[in-house]
Amino acid sequence: MPLRIVIAEDSVLLREGLISLLERFGHTVLVAVGDAPALVAAVTADRPDLVVTDVRMPPGHTDDGLRAAVGLRETDPGLPVLVLSQYVEQSYAGKLLDSGDGRGVGYLLKDRIGAVADFAAAAERVAGGATVVDPEVVRQLLRRRQDPLQRLSPREREVLALMAEGRANAAIARDLFVTEAAVNKHVSSIFAKLDLPVAGDQHRRVLAVLAFLRA
Repeated sequence: MPLRIVIAEDSVLLREGLISLLERFGHTVLVAVGDAPALVAAVTADRPDLVVTDVRMPPGHTDDGLRAAVGLRETDPGLPVLVLSQYVEQSYAGKLLDSGDGRGVGYLLKDRIGAVADFAAAAERVAGGATVVDPEVVRQLLRRRQDPLQRLSPREREVLALMAEGRANAAIARDLFVTEAAVNKHVSSIFAKLDLPVAGDQHRRVLAVLAFLRA
């Protein structure tokens, strides 16, 4: 059955390629956008049968596309969403796959799709309520859930260890011979990778230290 699809992809060439591919299989692309706010607006204006989105896109050029997809699924758990990305964004991938009881959701890696027909079939399955996830995505998510600290880089582990000693960011910067801005960046990354809620940096700092002490 033909699908009405919204595409979110900031690469112009890939966006146009997805339009051509999906239309070749008889589907209609309602709109193709290049940033997360436009994705939310497009879905709100005309609920599609399927959303196909990348993870990294404007305005933040980090995980904006995936976060938008998670938000859309929170509002409408039955909205089918297929993420198409070059990497696994672990912080929000689990939340997306857990939403709506895991029905009508998919996460595929661009470099591991072997044929366009396979992608088209996956899109149709997700739109029909199935769950389609690349095995590599599953592997990384399982590893993350076994030990959340595995997501941290060696430098982030150093910063977290010093946080556990009660050091402020300025003191950590002196100990590691880096700028305080670099430490602030590492601390923000630690909060994101440990899935700590935005409830004040001091509160998140305590939760991060607790995660470190439990490991």
